[in-house]
Amino acid sequence: MPVHRPNEDEEWLDARIESWVETYKKSMLTPAILALIAEHQPAGIAAITDALTQRTGWQITERGLYRNVKRLQDSGFITNTDVSAPRTGAKRKELSLTTLGEQFLAGITDNFIELSDD
Repeated sequence: MPVHRPNEDEEWLDARIESWVETYKKSMLTPAILALIAEHQPAGIAAITDALTQRTGWQITERGLYRNVKRLQDSGFITNTDVSAPRTGAKRKELSLTTLGEQFLAGITDNFIELSDD
């Protein structure tokens, strides 16, 4: 069976779609992380990473997630608590929303657009 090779229009369209998806993911990462923390709090980074991948299909590295978490902490939207991990005693961070974070998330979700037939 011959392999389909995209023509220039298909390549251009694929590039535009990929660019839009990457922009969308970057802008939606903040409310997605906040919503997952709110749902699972207190939540560890691994749980947030797993839930994000499972619910969105997006792949994000722990490093990328840590950068976003740091930014959200610096903004005052989330706080972390160091807890000892079972068996090892190693410290790990559990994340929770602050009151400011809850208000920010509510403000964002209030502005989501839902298109329906109703």
